[in-house]
Amino acid sequence: MSLYFLDLQNFVGGLSSEVGKLGNLKTLKLEENRLDGYVPEQIGNLTKLQHFSINYNKFSGRIPDSIGYLKGLEILYMSENSISGFIPPSISNLIRLETLLLENNRLSGEIPSSLFNIESLKILNLGGNTLTWNNNVKIKWKLKVYFCRVTSLLVQYHLAFFNNNFSGELPENIGDANNIKVLMLSANSFSGAIPRSIADIPQLMLLDLSRNKLSGNTFPVFDPADCSLFYVDLSSNELSGDIPVSFCGGTSILALGGNKFSGMLPRNPTNMIMLEYLDLHDNNITGNLPEFLSQLSYLQVLSVRNNYLHGSLPTKLFSNQSSLKILDLSIKNLVGNVPSELENLFGGWALYVSGPDIDNEMELSWTEGTIKSYRDLSKNMLSGNIPSSLGKLKYLKLLNIANNRLSGCIPQSFGDLESIETLDLSNNNISGTIPQSFMKLDELSVSDVSNNKLSGEIPRGGQMDTMNDPSYFANNSGLCGMQIRVKCSKDEPPPNDGQEEDEDDLDIKIFLKKIKTRNIILVSSHL
Repeated sequence: MSLYFLDLQNFVGGLSSEVGKLGNLKTLKLEENRLDGYVPEQIGNLTKLQHFSINYNKFSGRIPDSIGYLKGLEILYMSENSISGFIPPSISNLIRLETLLLENNRLSGEIPSSLFNIESLKILNLGGNTLTWNNNVKIKWKLKVYFCRVTSLLVQYHLAFFNNNFSGELPENIGDANNIKVLMLSANSFSGAIPRSIADIPQLMLLDLSRNKLSGNTFPVFDPADCSLFYVDLSSNELSGDIPVSFCGGTSILALGGNKFSGMLPRNPTNMIMLEYLDLHDNNITGNLPEFLSQLSYLQVLSVRNNYLHGSLPTKLFSNQSSLKILDLSIKNLVGNVPSELENLFGGWALYVSGPDIDNEMELSWTEGTIKSYRDLSKNMLSGNIPSSLGKLKYLKLLNIANNRLSGCIPQSFGDLESIETLDLSNNNISGTIPQSFMKLDELSVSDVSNNKLSGEIPRGGQMDTMNDPSYFANNSGLCGMQIRVKCSKDEPPPNDGQEEDEDDLDIKIFLKKIKTRNIILVSSHL
């Protein structure tokens, strides 16, 4: 049969062994179907095959040894399936292979050392498996790897060995990877120091060594005026010493959280004036929160959660920070008032933001078009009144100022937080009533005011009628309302002089009372 090209879509079932009879086939594309079962050994009969793609299916079983018979194969896509077992050594027989994608399967065992001897190989992704790597194998660092989008920037060469079981130290000659633009080795068990030669990779744009066991206090020193690195993620390792700042002038994303960095925040992060994302959570950083951060006019994300910073919040930090979208200052030792200058933050938002679950460990997630965003000033020693100017933050999705020493009343202006979804004011000394303006908060799903000194009726109407978890209002002895099943004194029925009222008349009076209330305070329409 003279069939040279076969591209199937919207198919279910398996790949029949009969496929081996299509001896003239040069391209077999089965991407994004619902095919399952094993890849048949008869695939090795397609000796003229140049392109074989089964990405995004449900194939299982092993990669057939017969794959090594396809010596004319140039492209092999098998990612996003449930293929298991080891990578067969016969794959090194594919002497013309240029692209090999096996990521996000269930492969295990050691990567065949002969795989790195395929001189034509330019594109390789083995991420998302449980493979091991013999550290004595020297990778041909001229290897070019595939293109992907990272914050709208097209990256062309990408080496991805993330989420495997690689261990040992990174090779010191990694700097010989002249063509690598993206180096992703995250979620392995690499240990030892970060090789300084990484700074010698001339075109490196993205470096992700997160979630390993890397240690030490020496780091690559990049030439800030002559390098392309814009994304650096060294988080969740065992790195120590001062916070490294010897990265490129154009670095915009710097993630160093979950390490053992100590000392004070650098007074000047070299020339990284383009920083948009700075995450330093869960380290041992001390000192005051420096005002120099206000000079980073592009900064959109700042997290110093769970460090040992202290002192008051510098007002200058917020005076010019109209770009800041994520702010996490949960560092336990802040004192003083909540600055009214916080109103300068988020004012120019045109981007949708959403808040994560504040009851769990928070993970910043920041990509173009989607921001899991919050402002967290909780677990400090902030005091004084809550500034009413915070009500101007109309794009704010989450505000957490719990576990402080704040007093005074909840500002009426909080009813203007039209995008707020989660509001946590718990564990303070706040008194007065919950503003009736809360019934305007159409997006509100969590409102925790527990452990304060609030009194009066909990507002009714809108989303406030859904706040029926008593724990959100606990330990406020003066609160009442239907949400906590405590009647307010004005709800008590007046004496009727011993005369029973007709049930129909009573229903009409209740209805009229609700209509009147609706006209005054705009309770929800179901009333």
